Amino acid sequence: MADTTEYDLVVIGGGPAGYAGAIRAGQLGKKVACIEMERAGGTCLNWGCIPTKALLKSAELYQKIKKADVYGLSVKDVGFDFAKVMERSRGVAGQMAKGIEFLFKKNKVDYFVGRGQVNAPGMVTITEGEHTGKILKTKNVLVATGCKMRRIPGLEFDGVRVMTSREALANKILPKSIIVVGAGAIGVEFAYFYNSFGSKVTLVEMLPQILPVEDEEVAKALARSFEKQGVALYVNTKCENFRVGKDSVKVDLVAGDKKTEVEAEVLLSAIGVVANLEGVIAANLKPELDRSYLKVGDDYQTSIKGVYAAGDIIGPPWLAHVATFEAVNAVNGMFGHGHAKRVKNFPGCTYCQPQVASTGLTEKAAKEKGLVYKVGKFPFTASGKAVASAESDGFVKVIADAKTGEIYGAHIIGSEATELIAEYGLAMQLEATVEEIHQTIHAHPTLSEANMEAAAALLGEAIHI
Repeated sequence: MADTTEYDLVVIGGGPAGYAGAIRAGQLGKKVACIEMERAGGTCLNWGCIPTKALLKSAELYQKIKKADVYGLSVKDVGFDFAKVMERSRGVAGQMAKGIEFLFKKNKVDYFVGRGQVNAPGMVTITEGEHTGKILKTKNVLVATGCKMRRIPGLEFDGVRVMTSREALANKILPKSIIVVGAGAIGVEFAYFYNSFGSKVTLVEMLPQILPVEDEEVAKALARSFEKQGVALYVNTKCENFRVGKDSVKVDLVAGDKKTEVEAEVLLSAIGVVANLEGVIAANLKPELDRSYLKVGDDYQTSIKGVYAAGDIIGPPWLAHVATFEAVNAVNGMFGHGHAKRVKNFPGCTYCQPQVASTGLTEKAAKEKGLVYKVGKFPFTASGKAVASAESDGFVKVIADAKTGEIYGAHIIGSEATELIAEYGLAMQLEATVEEIHQTIHAHPTLSEANMEAAAALLGEAIHI
């Protein structure tokens, strides 16, 4: 007879949605289990957000040291050990995963390494790993299995010549040249990383701009910066006729009637993600899907009663912080701790240099909606702190209602943009206006003054431009 244990909640997936949902249920005093196929933290912590940020910090620091003379410093014989850079990244991921495992113990969450499958409402079976065959009876299930990298059809991903970000994070050899296909956040970050350490980088995007979800002005500014840094950029360009050889990869870049052949040691595919739902729900249950993602209601419940879902598995924007928000709200709702909230505004961040961060509507989206708006911009070249730090590339851009000052969106490109965006996120959550941002005293000299000055600029009251 199969080993059976009863729970208030079983979470399938231990990433930012899964572990957060499990811990929140534990905080509420519920009996909880979390099943994760690899290690606590999921893809984000082990093979995504966290290890890539460690790599990007190494790249940023290396570039700063190379430009030490700008700060009046003399540094000789600057070099790097690429294998150590990669090892540090894995170490950071390992340290953070241990932290999640500690939080599971602290909140009395039973943690199983393996695969979980919903066999019926109220029943989850572990189908792989040392606990294979174990049945978990539960009042509720939270599916948080996320997504996996989309692969280019017909191309073998061998981890040597052709790889996704996952294989790249395990690769300790710096390629002399690399073609990055896809210029969303992942593609842009890896392009910056490899270029910083001296690889010849070709970045290809089939849409009209890199970072397609970002404001056009921001994308153009980043494109100029990347080209200045030495990255070869191709937009409005398709990749065709991949040829993988023993020592290199060749691909035809097609833009309209123009065809260009490029060759590199390595090709990295960053063309997006697909739902990771295979084997998660028994074939006879057939939950309602939206494209290939689980469709949920306002309470995050799927079409199967008692089975909830949160995070990337319910569709875009495929961001860790959104996944965490969704899972915590799903758990709060299912156990009567207030009403579940759905995501409205959220920050999007890209951690290249200069950094890019945004929240709310782009100017193009505001225009398409027919909104009557104004734009305020403040360049970091006019920021005392940015100039003193030799980090004056970029700007803050805010879009607001022309009459009321209601903030529709904010877009930042520049040093620490990913930290600065939080102020506008809070402002939009509290329904603050640009006037209130402008009238909030910001310390001088700080980069955050640029947020205030952009709001002032929209009102025609900026002092420093």
